[in-house]
Amino acid sequence: MLDTNVPQTARIWNYWLGGKDNFAVDRAVGAQVREAFPEIVDMARASRAFLVRAVSYLAGEAGIRQFLDIGTGLPTADNTHEVAQRVAPESRVVYVDFDPLVLVHARALLTSSPEGVTNYVDADLRDTDKILQAAASTLDLTQPTTLMLLGILGHLADDDEAQSIVKRLVGALPSGSHLVISDGTNTSKQVVEAARIWNQSANPTYHLRSPEQIARFFDGLELLDPGVVSQPRWRPDPSSAGLPTDVEGRCGVGRKP
Repeated sequence: MLDTNVPQTARIWNYWLGGKDNFAVDRAVGAQVREAFPEIVDMARASRAFLVRAVSYLAGEAGIRQFLDIGTGLPTADNTHEVAQRVAPESRVVYVDFDPLVLVHARALLTSSPEGVTNYVDADLRDTDKILQAAASTLDLTQPTTLMLLGILGHLADDDEAQSIVKRLVGALPSGSHLVISDGTNTSKQVVEAARIWNQSANPTYHLRSPEQIARFFDGLELLDPGVVSQPRWRPDPSSAGLPTDVEGRCGVGRKP
């Protein structure tokens, strides 16, 4: 059920990215957070640019043709399937989210290339069995698959739970699969204050981690260069011009041996 009275993560991020799929309550919280931490808009843009570079590499040089994107958010420009299918039109993408507005927009707007497939699963990140079972109707999980967790692990307050969920999901994928993570870090007073404001009213709450905690998600994987870094520092290219060189977050890509 769509509740327009409670601020929602996907709609607030949509507001920061300049989208129109948000309500007054989302804009109010988004403006409050931006006042405490003006760089949040740059962070949102840098995170999206990282997605483009990571997926372009994986669909291109790494030859991956399957993507499981959990915590999709609202469709904007350069969604995962658009980037992947631009490089390899036969790419298959499954999006997972549990926000009703996200699912409505996803079904309406996220159409696949003729050669590929795009599908959607209504599920919470914690329900790993449901996610994997539903994804298996579109993806062949015996073949290398990219697991994307962008901006979603912060919604899990308990670090042990977050680590366990990532391990269960990665454990279900074969050798040659990849893990892509991007999340906010507790590396400045301003971003910590922004998270406090967020957690007073937005749903779900968001919990910052240290760079070391984010790096732990890649334990047991082959971490691709340049490692776990601020989003703009992961393999920047000419399209990164105009973005900041550093933001209060970390990202990385790891390969399952």
